[in-house]
Amino acid sequence: MNRDGLDPRSFDLAIGGQAVIEGVMMRCPGTTATAVRTPSGGIIVRRKPYRSVVARLKLHKIPLVRGGLHLIESMAVGIGSLMFSAEQALEDEKVQTKESTLKDKLTLTATLVFAFGLSLFLFFWLPLAATDGVMRWTGLEGGLWFNVIDGIFRLVAFLAYLLAISQMPDMKRLFQYHGAEHKTIHVFEAGLPLRPENADRFTTLHPRCGTSFLLFVMMVSILVFMTLGRPETIGDRLTRLAFVPLIGGIAYEFIKLSGKKAGEKWMRPFVWPGLMLQKVTTREPTHEQIEVAMAALQVALEAERAQQTTERMIHFADPAPAPAV
Repeated sequence: MNRDGLDPRSFDLAIGGQAVIEGVMMRCPGTTATAVRTPSGGIIVRRKPYRSVVARLKLHKIPLVRGGLHLIESMAVGIGSLMFSAEQALEDEKVQTKESTLKDKLTLTATLVFAFGLSLFLFFWLPLAATDGVMRWTGLEGGLWFNVIDGIFRLVAFLAYLLAISQMPDMKRLFQYHGAEHKTIHVFEAGLPLRPENADRFTTLHPRCGTSFLLFVMMVSILVFMTLGRPETIGDRLTRLAFVPLIGGIAYEFIKLSGKKAGEKWMRPFVWPGLMLQKVTTREPTHEQIEVAMAALQVALEAERAQQTTERMIHFADPAPAPAV
């Protein structure tokens, strides 16, 4: 039992987080909380109720289906938290006008659309085009070779992209908050009080990280695309996008299993590449950054604890069934 009054084991994979601009979003089964360090030095936290579609439709026990839906939901929650953090991090002590707030939202929306388009180009179209060139140059034929080479190009593009952005000052700071998120979750899972000094003993690496998930996605996509053969037309290539939810679902099952079995010897070779890649996407945070991450988790836990208490009270208050007559 955690000292915050909740059992970490009861959360399974439902507790997690995401680094945002000057802050961290934490998600519990029924709540998301996004904490941001404002330019004035304070911490502002937004709490929102969260009820997964997977849970509402009772799909959490269906492998692959739950993973694809979790992927879509996580993207939606993450984008919402990112937009909130951008608004708060850009504000100063004066109140923004509606015009400037709208302008900031439009700018961030345009940035997200551009980033989505860039990701399609770098990790989808560019590897396919490069593979076409290699196949013609080498004279290789067949869907097997095509998809292996395409997968290698996609993996190289992914690694090169992470290494490139990791050199940007703003991304280095974001990666520090990513490290703060991981350290905070480590503290919670160890059953320790949420104080920044308790995070010093823990690493910034975590087996359930989104970075590891993306690496699993890259590897699983090679295997899935092998079953589709070589794409000959634009339609064939677009068809691959339809398989992204399936790929995400398979990768989710891998990351779920690795989170449970990370300490076992047979699982370590599968977990190790993702942990090594996290050395690129995480940085050692300051205590001030950890304080922000812990503020987010504390608010989420308080809401979760209140919800669990309410559910128990409702359960205990249920009247006994009327006797049969």
